[in-house]
Amino acid sequence: MYDKLTVETFLKNQLQLFPETVAEDAAEAEEFLEDVCAVVCKNKKEVMEYMEDAMDITGMSEEEVLSSEEVFSLSDGRYLIVEG
Repeated sequence: MYDKLTVETFLKNQLQLFPETVAEDAAEAEEFLEDVCAVVCKNKKEVMEYMEDAMDITGMSEEEVLSSEEVFSLSDGRYLIVEG
């Protein structure tokens, strides 16, 4: 369900959201992302739309939303949102 870039990015950066490692390898990371129904957004606009529906981001700038611990920036311009 999640592509290699998404899984590897989460695996490498998971401590930005969690106090300890939740996945040791790519298979565990993918399983975790599936279990929490993580969302991949294709651009900033989709992130903002998703976050407006999922969380109260009133008064937050786009930069603040995109740098929140739940949002993982992917190197191809997409974003992964993981609600811990």
